[in-house]
Amino acid sequence: MPINRQRYADNWSTIALSVKEAALWRCRHCGKQCLRPGEKPSNLTRSEWTMATLSVHHANFIPEDNRPENLIPLCTPCHIVIHGGRNGNISPGQLSLFRYIYENGVLKILPNPDLLPLT
Repeated sequence: MPINRQRYADNWSTIALSVKEAALWRCRHCGKQCLRPGEKPSNLTRSEWTMATLSVHHANFIPEDNRPENLIPLCTPCHIVIHGGRNGNISPGQLSLFRYIYENGVLKILPNPDLLPLT
């Protein structure tokens, strides 16, 4: 996601880390357990590792607004879906990393199998 670092607080890393820790490293939208800093299991592909990364989303899309109620911990796929919507800033290339399917009324976001390494 394109980020204008000048719009973020100087202590953004500390703010984001505290939001992730408070969420116990789980995505608030889908409940996925995400990886903690330095945790990179060797059995995961780059795509799988990326999907298990937790980020912090500004609910109102304003990076300067760091009120706790505006900060939402989201895994990469959920964050991409939100930014890919009407207010989105995600490129088609980033969206192509995943495939999106609805199953029993639930959106599932999976790695794009065409981009996974052949085994």
